[in-house]
Amino acid sequence: QVQLVESGGGLVQPGGSLRLSCAASGSIFSLNDMGWYRQAPGKRDLIAVITRGGSTNYATSVKGRFTISRDNAKNTVFLQMNSLKPEDTALYYCNAVISDGRLSRAYWGQGTQVTVSS
Repeated sequence: QVQLVESGGGLVQPGGSLRLSCAASGSIFSLNDMGWYRQAPGKRDLIAVITRGGSTNYATSVKGRFTISRDNAKNTVFLQMNSLKPEDTALYYCNAVISDGRLSRAYWGQGTQVTVSS
């Protein structure tokens, strides 16, 4: 059984910062690509992804403001969000591709709410 547990969401004023964390636990043989998505009405968009080796990619809307990183020893991925805008308000989900040694599949966290408002 694999779990992804997110934390760090909340209410922040425009221009502020938040740091999201997502920790994976359970039957983990290898933890591969990890990413953050956010949920808008009707769709879930990928905003940042990081490979096991540390290569990153970002959605245009967050490039230069958000930074994804990971701690492989702790099976944790982070999303540092700076210069937040009201349009960043969403439910943020962590995603990870995990192998248990036999099969590899994608897992999701439960979501954490980020609200940017004055």
